[in-house]
Amino acid sequence: MNRIDIVLKENPPGLWPFLSAGYPSLLATAEMLRAFDALPIRGVELGFPFSDPIADGPVIQQSFTHSLNHGTRISAIFDMITSVRRHVRYPILAMASATLVYRIGVDEFAARAGRAGVDGLIIPDISLEEAPQLAAGAEREGLRLAMLIAPTTPPERQARIARIASGFLYYVSVQGTTGQRKVLPSDLKDHVRQVRTTSGLPVIVGFGISTPEHVRAVCGFADGAIVGSAIVGRIAHDLERGLAEPEIVAGASTFVAELAAGAAAHS
Repeated sequence: MNRIDIVLKENPPGLWPFLSAGYPSLLATAEMLRAFDALPIRGVELGFPFSDPIADGPVIQQSFTHSLNHGTRISAIFDMITSVRRHVRYPILAMASATLVYRIGVDEFAARAGRAGVDGLIIPDISLEEAPQLAAGAEREGLRLAMLIAPTTPPERQARIARIASGFLYYVSVQGTTGQRKVLPSDLKDHVRQVRTTSGLPVIVGFGISTPEHVRAVCGFADGAIVGSAIVGRIAHDLERGLAEPEIVAGASTFVAELAAGAAAHS
């Protein structure tokens, strides 16, 4: 079985941290991935930097710009994943723009991801009409394709998305771009339960989740919580303070451990 399937089947809901590949460097990203293996997380979403991200807020956009300016390229990211795969047990999801996928080719991107040890893909800007081709390419490589559903997605469209997706559905908790929020939507629980019931797939929630309390709340009704901007923001803060990369890695790991502890009540 795919690692995503195993984790979602055998473990209670938990944290899925997001990292921007190459921020502050690919070496630091690799060290964070290794360090996270000792933490009670469920998996990692790894963002492939892109110059014109669609749904990412300013914190992640800045991290992508930094990574690209320091020479991070897709081939180097896959090489880095290959180097850490034997050291980490959790699933790794590659989050990339459709433009990057099409630049390489759908089948080639899926093949390279599979060879590197990636377990699933998240392509937030893929159109519903083009998604079946990507889903087929992912399936050939044993990968899962997580599709996004937003609060404004009509039920009929939700059903079409669920038929294409595999592994889980990524529920976008708020409209707009990624970023930290103080309060989660009051109707989030009802929306997630409705999506899970009608789709038959696990549902993991992202966007706006930024504290251990948020993680605890979301894991009470969803199959997991993705935290991105808060973690990348912590890395950015430590980078601006002039900390060395080992200290940045340690700080990120400590923060991720605090976030993961938020789900402990549901373990």
